[in-house]
Amino acid sequence: MFDDASAAGTPTTTAIIGGGPAGLTAAYDLQKYGGAGHKPLVFEGSALVGGIARTESYKGYRFDIGGHRFFTKVGEVEAFWKEVMEDDFITRPRQSRIYYDGKYYAYPLKIFNALGNMGPLEAASIMASFAKWRAKPHKEEENLEQWVTNRFGRRLYERFFKTYTEKVWGIPCTEIRADWAAQRIKNLSLTKAVWNALTGANDTTSLIEEFEYPRLGPGQMWETCSAKVQERGGEVHMETYVTRVNREGSRVVSIETRDKDGQTRTVKAENFINTMPLRELIEVMDPPPPAEVREAAAKLKYRDFLIVTLILDHPDPFPDNWIYIHSPEVKVGRIQNFRAWSPDMLPDKDTASIGMEYFCHEGDGLWESTEEELIAQAGAELEQLGLADAKTVIGGKIIRQPKAYPVYDGEYRAALDTIQAYIDTLENFQTVGRNGMHRYNNQDHSQLTAMLAVKNILGEDHDLWNVNVERSYHEDFTTGEKKRNEGGMAGAAAIPAN
Repeated sequence: MFDDASAAGTPTTTAIIGGGPAGLTAAYDLQKYGGAGHKPLVFEGSALVGGIARTESYKGYRFDIGGHRFFTKVGEVEAFWKEVMEDDFITRPRQSRIYYDGKYYAYPLKIFNALGNMGPLEAASIMASFAKWRAKPHKEEENLEQWVTNRFGRRLYERFFKTYTEKVWGIPCTEIRADWAAQRIKNLSLTKAVWNALTGANDTTSLIEEFEYPRLGPGQMWETCSAKVQERGGEVHMETYVTRVNREGSRVVSIETRDKDGQTRTVKAENFINTMPLRELIEVMDPPPPAEVREAAAKLKYRDFLIVTLILDHPDPFPDNWIYIHSPEVKVGRIQNFRAWSPDMLPDKDTASIGMEYFCHEGDGLWESTEEELIAQAGAELEQLGLADAKTVIGGKIIRQPKAYPVYDGEYRAALDTIQAYIDTLENFQTVGRNGMHRYNNQDHSQLTAMLAVKNILGEDHDLWNVNVERSYHEDFTTGEKKRNEGGMAGAAAIPAN
């Protein structure tokens, strides 16, 4: 229960860098469990809360940045969602497919659809390859290629994993660490996929058949959360960047901020919670951390993302929530049909709202393309894929998301260990969330780290870097547990989940 805000005494302030899921969860829980004795101050650089889980809008159309399903096995997170959203969740059916080599495959696999697309000879080749690699696997599993080949065989790896994964990350699979695969897709196997396809069974929850979703998109969760934090006396400062983190010895004493008008401010607080990318965090610390920490931070890499949202002059060209595009002939990586997520995301039932998602690097040719060029390219690729004619596009908007995915390359682990060791020396400073920990996690894991950071402020002792990820990664538990998690689109496609 929330304590009475009229309690006497000056509250302890906690400055929170970032207004995404982790930052706002921390603010909400500080008020819930700390009551009037704690006041959160949230600083968000953009004009919208929610981070990559925000909802953008254009002419009444609302857009999810990547697709965010809500289901979790973390009880605290499930309770949080229901407490914040109350009755504004809807239950949606899940339908998705994979496009590869000119054909659409149902996902989860349906045996007759898959065999019809592959043909019996290709299916036999895949199973023979699977048997070969199970009998004589790679002795080392250092990269994603070795990890996937050992579990699915070389032929299936090359057909369904390699092309899409390299499109997403922009680097060869041999440069992606095996721990990324182990974290994201560990519970799937070829034998399980075939068994599920034959029997209709499905206990792998990245393949869950329905999910909950905020009626107006995932950003509605964080817009509502932000409003409740402010109603209870907290502060959420939008379009306000943190430009410096000031330290005295082992304590952080203040942060410096700059708002959209260029006004600067020094904010003192007793506690600090960070969600900004670690590379940026180390750069703004004053005095600077040791040279080896700065060098480690410079080695961290990110994959950026943009979505071309197309408005079509007719409704629903395809029924799927989303389609994975594995074929390398087009640059689009994933396609969303926003009405399939929620009909209330569209203002006009006679139109369609389609999200064409492109994985890129900030500053590359795709990122720097004009809005007109990107809309034309997305429309042409939609037609090339046989989903809708380009001439039916009547509008669109581009949304760019820098640092969407922390990269698990050959340098990241040693660099992260160095940064973690340094941050652990700070007495009143914690870092949480996806970019705050350079951990490619789901929304519920980001929230869990924030919840435990709040418990640390309130006197408990939790090691955030060793939060039991088994509680929050959803690939390894059964739907019979009746828990729901914001996952996104992981699993056999080996892709980012949001």
